[in-house]
Amino acid sequence: MTQEREQLNCGFREIDPVFDDCLANARRHMSDAGVDAYLEGASLTCKIGRGVEPVIVFLEEMPEITARVGEAVISKISQTVWKISRSPNGKAILPFLQMLPEASRRLGSAELMERFIDLLLEMMEQTSGSIHGFHTTIPSPSLPDLLKKTPYLLSQLSCEGFRNWVDYGIRNYRTHPQRQIDYFSLQSADSRAILQRERHGTLFADHERKLDLYLKSLWRTKDHFVPYSEGFDELRKPMPYYDSLGIRIPDVYDDFHGVAGIDRYRALLAHVAGHKRWTGHVVADNYSPFQRVAIETFEDARVDLLVTREYPGLRNTLLKLHPAPGEEDCDPEKESCIRHRLAMFSYAALNPDHGYTNPDLLEFLGRFSSALTDSLSSTQEMAGLAISYIARTRRQADLSANVYFTDTEVSYRDDNRHMWIFIEEGDEEEMFDAEQKRKTSDEEVEGLPPRHYPEWDYKSKTYNPDWVSLYESLHPQGDAGFIDALLQKHQTMAKQLKRLLDLLKPQQYVRIRYQEEGSELDLDVAIRSLIEYKSGHNPDPRINMSHRNDGRDITVMLLIDLSESVDQIPEGSQQSILQLSQEAVSLLGWAIEQLGDSFAIAGFSSNTRHEVRYQHIKGYAEHWNDAVKGRLAAMQAGWSTRMGAAIRHASHYLGARQADKKLMLILTDGEPADIDVHDDRLLIEDSRKAVLEAEQEGIYTYCINLDPQADDYVRDIFGHQFTIIDRIERLPELLPRLFMALTK
Repeated sequence: MTQEREQLNCGFREIDPVFDDCLANARRHMSDAGVDAYLEGASLTCKIGRGVEPVIVFLEEMPEITARVGEAVISKISQTVWKISRSPNGKAILPFLQMLPEASRRLGSAELMERFIDLLLEMMEQTSGSIHGFHTTIPSPSLPDLLKKTPYLLSQLSCEGFRNWVDYGIRNYRTHPQRQIDYFSLQSADSRAILQRERHGTLFADHERKLDLYLKSLWRTKDHFVPYSEGFDELRKPMPYYDSLGIRIPDVYDDFHGVAGIDRYRALLAHVAGHKRWTGHVVADNYSPFQRVAIETFEDARVDLLVTREYPGLRNTLLKLHPAPGEEDCDPEKESCIRHRLAMFSYAALNPDHGYTNPDLLEFLGRFSSALTDSLSSTQEMAGLAISYIARTRRQADLSANVYFTDTEVSYRDDNRHMWIFIEEGDEEEMFDAEQKRKTSDEEVEGLPPRHYPEWDYKSKTYNPDWVSLYESLHPQGDAGFIDALLQKHQTMAKQLKRLLDLLKPQQYVRIRYQEEGSELDLDVAIRSLIEYKSGHNPDPRINMSHRNDGRDITVMLLIDLSESVDQIPEGSQQSILQLSQEAVSLLGWAIEQLGDSFAIAGFSSNTRHEVRYQHIKGYAEHWNDAVKGRLAAMQAGWSTRMGAAIRHASHYLGARQADKKLMLILTDGEPADIDVHDDRLLIEDSRKAVLEAEQEGIYTYCINLDPQADDYVRDIFGHQFTIIDRIERLPELLPRLFMALTK
């Protein structure tokens, strides 16, 4: 990957340790052109003169952002960073980049992402230099605060609501810097009041997983959702549709006519799923615009009926959402009533109690019903029926520019672009998005991409989303004989442990009866079966029984602090903390293997929040073998102790295990710390929060601390679940005994 590193025109040496992992992650999510744009954007970010951190954030976060919203945003984001750097708002660059991952998760599409960034730039321009007319030297006083609050705001508001909330702040506090800061940091009363006013409806981002499962379970289809907002196009409101790239879906739905927003989403997806299952293609060049509208209406009505046959309970929801136009609402002498007549037909097809008396309408309803009764019907059959209906009901005023629209729009239906095939290109196709071709790289990339974890900010009582980048890898191999030598050194202690282990091993046997195959005959059941056989009845064949140990069901994760401080030799000791830890973990690993418990070992260290290293030493499925011993022998110390991220990642694996008891042992020699954190309490509080999160997953965490001064902080993190070992040389003896005490 030397060529790619040269392509990244950035001389910061801090990038080198993480560059290969970031590039591998980028290749996993991007095409070759996307990777080139990614490296070009990172190079541009490097040139803004804001240090290495914006570059690392760009490299780490951009692959996941493009996986959610597409590669088109790479250039938009890098150019936006450049624009901000050319303005007085340079301090907002890092909050802007840190906000993007959560924004991409909430927005979900490139279109919304680009419009959202444009909105932020507009806000920056309107609030910068607004004091006494100095337009080139005064930064926006509130932009950094807005960017920090953006993840929360997007979790509460739709894009339209976010825009309205921002517009209110600009309009009322443009020339008042302090009030502007209070507004955009959600400190002022009117800021919270406008937030409440704009917060409405059911946000798609909060229910995406539910809707995905709805499609899979009820309609047996899997589609990508592409949300859009109705707040950025006042003249032509966008409509739902689907194509090869996925289903375009509104980012928010309000309750409507007694139907909850989530049920409106379900109605839309049911209609789309019906189209995907039953609708065929029609050549558009053969029909006039009026005929196309009629064909779409008849096909929509057919799909709705087929959908309600599949799930009858949907009919009530669709009827509530479908407008019920009155028969005399439109005057055919004064305005075009074609949409009105088609809406009446659509409603009547869905509701047998429609009450309409028009003879042409009733006749075609009968023909429509017969087509669906005699066979499954087809899109082509609906096209012929629709054209006949339009010809029969045609009026002179249909060509009038004064078209009647009241009660003619069915909100849960898409725009039907999927059903039309255009042989000759014309003006109609300009409404449709050009099909995008995605290129996938043939190159297979090995290794795991970085995982992003939040970090708790105890001052604001909120999480910083996607704050920590964790890189996991398999620990390199060393000499397994080194660990064997350590076990030989502690042979006497091992014999003592063996006697304790024999007491911990399961001794009770549980009899499992009514088995067709087993280790011995169950006499009671066998005699009863013999009596049934002699009596002429079918005997019970389950006449055997077997036994199992009434044993332990424990899964253990041992998390080892490999920060630089463990390489020190404590006063009065001949060995470093790392060497003593190797001896203790060797004895513990041997002891757990004797018990047969499932356990894993991992080490962690950190070099700022951008590079937390998590190294697998032993996996749950591995036995205590030479490969594991070799990794343990090769352990090395370095960097700092960002404990919260390591606990969250270990919980990710331990929480997925099936066991009655899940135990996480954390072996450390000091308090959580890192070189990019200047508040001593920050990582202590984050580690405490990570421990609480683990407890909510049913994981019992316990800390073995080798720091004599640990009383000052360890209780804040682990409560009463810790042991401080003052005499570190006793660690090899105490660690296995402590484990057995916790699991007996």
